[in-house]
Amino acid sequence: RLYQIPFGMPNCEDESEARTLYLVGDFSAPAEFFVTLGVFSFLYSMAALVLYLRFHSLYTENTKLPFTDFCITVCFAFFWLVAAAAWGKGLSDVKAATRPSTLISAMGVCQGDGVVCNAGTTPAMGLANISVVR
Repeated sequence: RLYQIPFGMPNCEDESEARTLYLVGDFSAPAEFFVTLGVFSFLYSMAALVLYLRFHSLYTENTKLPFTDFCITVCFAFFWLVAAAAWGKGLSDVKAATRPSTLISAMGVCQGDGVVCNAGTTPAMGLANISVVR
């Protein structure tokens, strides 16, 4: 939800005030899908662990239960791959939207002749990159 994040843009005509701009984009859906799937995967693995350890005889006697468990695990693996790809795309979109050159090009005051705008710092995305690798 980048549209909720404000940043100040200097007003060169009246130096006492700065205009407030907002970032563009809402890339929360891929992140929410990724986190939701992670929570459901964790809950399912805990339930399966209880089934394996506490009700081992039920698991070994019933032939449909291992196959059902296998099918659910395959579905979770597929959706985990999809969620990781969606989160990777969402992260690359966030990076593109918060790139200093993109922000500077969105500022009208930086488009004038003889105006030099530069970004103070580049956003650190190391931990976000690691979240995609997991």
